[in-house]
Amino acid sequence: MIITSAHDQAGTAGKKGSQFTGAAYPYLTMPATDGVTINTVTFTPGARTFWHRHEHGQILQVLAGRGRIQSEGTDVEWLRAGDTVWIPPGERHWHGADADAFMVHVAISLGETQWEEPLSEDDYETATPKGSAR
Repeated sequence: MIITSAHDQAGTAGKKGSQFTGAAYPYLTMPATDGVTINTVTFTPGARTFWHRHEHGQILQVLAGRGRIQSEGTDVEWLRAGDTVWIPPGERHWHGADADAFMVHVAISLGETQWEEPLSEDDYETATPKGSAR
Protein backbone atom coordinates (compact mmCIF):
# COMPACT_ATOMS: atom_id res chain seq x y z
CA MET A 1 0.00 0.00 0.00
CA ILE A 2 1.18 3.52 -0.80
CA ILE A 3 -0.50 6.54 0.75
CA THR A 4 0.29 9.90 -0.83
CA SER A 5 -0.67 12.65 1.58
CA ALA A 6 -1.98 16.00 0.35
CA HIS A 7 0.85 17.68 2.28
CA ASP A 8 3.47 15.73 0.32
CA GLN A 9 1.93 16.71 -3.02
CA ALA A 10 1.15 20.36 -2.25
CA GLY A 11 2.29 22.66 -5.05
CA THR A 12 3.21 19.88 -7.45
CA ALA A 13 2.60 20.76 -11.08
CA GLY A 14 1.03 18.24 -13.43
CA LYS A 15 2.45 15.18 -15.07
CA LYS A 16 5.70 15.90 -16.89
CA GLY A 17 5.18 16.36 -20.61
CA SER A 18 1.45 17.14 -20.44
CA GLN A 19 0.28 19.33 -23.29
CA PHE A 20 -2.54 21.87 -23.10
CA THR A 21 -3.95 24.72 -25.16
CA GLY A 22 -5.14 27.59 -22.98
CA ALA A 23 -4.82 27.86 -19.21
CA ALA A 24 -5.08 24.48 -17.53
CA TYR A 25 -3.88 23.77 -14.00
CA PRO A 26 -2.89 20.14 -13.48
CA TYR A 27 -2.23 18.93 -9.96
CA LEU A 28 -0.35 15.66 -9.65
CA THR A 29 -2.56 13.76 -7.23
CA MET A 30 -0.51 10.54 -7.43
CA PRO A 31 2.81 10.21 -9.26
CA ALA A 32 3.26 7.22 -11.55
CA THR A 33 2.85 4.14 -9.39
CA ASP A 34 2.70 0.70 -11.03
CA GLY A 35 1.85 2.38 -14.34
CA VAL A 36 -1.01 4.49 -12.94
CA THR A 37 -0.87 8.30 -12.72
CA ILE A 38 -3.66 10.45 -11.27
CA ASN A 39 -4.00 14.16 -12.03
CA THR A 40 -6.68 16.61 -11.01
CA VAL A 41 -6.94 19.25 -13.73
CA THR A 42 -8.75 22.59 -13.70
CA PHE A 43 -9.45 23.89 -17.20
CA THR A 44 -10.34 27.55 -17.78
CA PRO A 45 -12.95 28.29 -20.48
CA GLY A 46 -11.72 27.00 -23.84
CA ALA A 47 -8.66 25.20 -22.39
CA ARG A 48 -8.11 21.66 -23.58
CA THR A 49 -5.58 18.88 -23.97
CA PHE A 50 -3.64 18.17 -27.13
CA TRP A 51 -4.62 15.04 -29.02
CA HIS A 52 -3.22 12.07 -27.12
CA ARG A 53 -3.60 8.37 -26.33
CA HIS A 54 -2.92 6.14 -23.34
CA GLU A 55 -1.16 2.79 -23.45
CA HIS A 56 -3.71 1.03 -21.22
CA GLY A 57 -6.59 3.54 -21.30
CA GLN A 58 -7.80 6.43 -19.19
CA ILE A 59 -10.63 7.14 -16.78
CA LEU A 60 -11.97 10.67 -16.38
CA GLN A 61 -14.19 11.70 -13.48
CA VAL A 62 -15.71 15.16 -13.96
CA LEU A 63 -15.94 16.96 -10.63
CA ALA A 64 -17.26 20.38 -11.66
CA GLY A 65 -18.21 22.49 -14.64
CA ARG A 66 -18.89 21.64 -18.26
CA GLY A 67 -16.57 20.37 -20.96
CA ARG A 68 -16.16 18.56 -24.22
CA ILE A 69 -14.49 15.32 -25.26
CA GLN A 70 -13.88 13.73 -28.63
CA SER A 71 -12.22 10.56 -29.87
CA GLU A 72 -10.84 10.60 -33.38
CA GLY A 73 -13.53 9.83 -35.96
CA THR A 74 -16.45 10.37 -33.54
CA ASP A 75 -18.76 13.23 -32.65
CA VAL A 76 -17.91 15.61 -29.82
CA GLU A 77 -19.68 14.84 -26.54
CA TRP A 78 -20.58 17.03 -23.55
CA LEU A 79 -18.93 16.45 -20.18
CA ARG A 80 -20.76 17.51 -16.99
CA ALA A 81 -20.10 17.23 -13.27
CA GLY A 82 -20.70 13.63 -12.17
CA ASP A 83 -19.80 12.06 -15.53
CA THR A 84 -17.27 9.22 -15.68
CA VAL A 85 -15.60 8.39 -19.00
CA TRP A 86 -13.61 5.29 -20.00
CA ILE A 87 -11.24 5.83 -22.93
CA PRO A 88 -9.93 2.46 -24.21
CA PRO A 89 -6.22 1.73 -24.71
CA GLY A 90 -4.70 3.52 -27.71
CA GLU A 91 -7.81 5.59 -28.50
CA ARG A 92 -6.77 9.02 -29.83
CA HIS A 93 -8.74 11.77 -28.08
CA TRP A 94 -8.79 15.23 -26.50
CA HIS A 95 -10.82 16.75 -23.66
CA GLY A 96 -11.24 20.12 -21.99
CA ALA A 97 -13.58 22.89 -20.88
CA ASP A 98 -16.44 24.30 -22.91
CA ALA A 99 -15.81 27.70 -24.50
CA ASP A 100 -17.73 29.54 -21.77
CA ALA A 101 -17.25 27.31 -18.71
CA PHE A 102 -14.61 25.99 -16.37
CA MET A 103 -14.20 22.24 -15.87
CA VAL A 104 -12.40 20.20 -13.22
CA HIS A 105 -11.72 16.50 -13.69
CA VAL A 106 -9.66 13.71 -12.21
CA ALA A 107 -7.69 11.87 -14.90
CA ILE A 108 -6.53 8.36 -14.11
CA SER A 109 -4.02 7.45 -16.81
CA LEU A 110 -2.96 3.84 -17.25
CA GLY A 111 0.47 3.22 -18.74
CA GLU A 112 2.39 5.68 -20.88
CA THR A 113 0.71 8.71 -22.46
CA GLN A 114 1.61 9.60 -26.05
CA TRP A 115 1.09 13.34 -26.63
CA GLU A 116 0.43 14.50 -30.18
CA GLU A 117 -0.44 17.80 -31.88
CA PRO A 118 -2.82 20.42 -30.48
CA LEU A 119 -6.44 20.58 -31.56
CA SER A 120 -6.58 23.66 -33.78
CA GLU A 121 -8.64 26.67 -32.75
CA ASP A 122 -10.85 26.21 -35.84
CA ASP A 123 -11.46 22.54 -35.02
CA TYR A 124 -12.27 23.41 -31.39
CA GLU A 125 -14.73 26.14 -32.42
CA THR A 126 -16.55 23.76 -34.76
CA ALA A 127 -16.41 20.92 -32.17
CA THR A 128 -19.48 22.07 -30.27
CA PRO A 129 -21.65 19.08 -29.38
CA LYS A 130 -25.12 19.03 -30.89
CA GLY A 131 -28.10 19.78 -28.65
CA SER A 132 -28.09 21.38 -25.24
CA ALA A 133 -25.37 20.94 -22.65
CA ARG A 134 -27.61 18.43 -20.85
